[in-house]
Amino acid sequence: MRVITMAVLVIFALLNTACDRAHSNMQTVITNDCGVSWELIRVGQTVPARVGPCAYKVTVPDYPMQGETRFKTSFANRVLADVEVSYDYSITDGIMFIGEAKYIGKANTSGDDAVNAAGLYETAENSVIDKRIREVATTVLIAEDIVDFSQAEFEDKLLLAVNKVLESKGVKLNFLSFVPIPEEQTRLAIDMMTAMKIYDSKGLHNLGQQVAVAKAGAARINFAASSESVSPKKN
Repeated sequence: MRVITMAVLVIFALLNTACDRAHSNMQTVITNDCGVSWELIRVGQTVPARVGPCAYKVTVPDYPMQGETRFKTSFANRVLADVEVSYDYSITDGIMFIGEAKYIGKANTSGDDAVNAAGLYETAENSVIDKRIREVATTVLIAEDIVDFSQAEFEDKLLLAVNKVLESKGVKLNFLSFVPIPEEQTRLAIDMMTAMKIYDSKGLHNLGQQVAVAKAGAARINFAASSESVSPKKN
């Protein structure tokens, strides 16, 4: 009876995978030992039959995807700021990527389907990509003066540094956007220092100081519009 049951399972598996081929927009990898080792199936090739709980297939997207992250970091002189990072990435090596984001390579997960769950890869972005962006950015920003910060130059520098780290993870950033969001007092200081540079370039240092002092001492008045109409007094 056990032999007959096994034969039925094998036949069912063969029929189930007879038309199962690796698609062009996915990286198809299979394992026969519960993810200890993996084999990449080339596009168009038939995926071999899989029998047993430790033999399964995982598909990894082979097209660009988008991600974003936000965190607080420190510039030179311990100037704190929030930063927003958005990026476009591609998985260059499905086997290496699964080795880093191991939960994608588990049996009976959405990674075992051609249409992967968005939540699964969002978690992978957080653990593989976002983590490296934060680590690299935090290290590099320590030497960056927020007053003279050049967003375009820093994005190029950060992209190269992060990709160097991600190379061994099987993923590559195609581009990224790095936007610092300083606190209000920091923004005011940046505006003041930038303005002073302009005054100095025109030989108007004293005037610039006077304007800065006047601006710093100016009161801020907030007007709140009432939702109720004001009716005139009756005599």
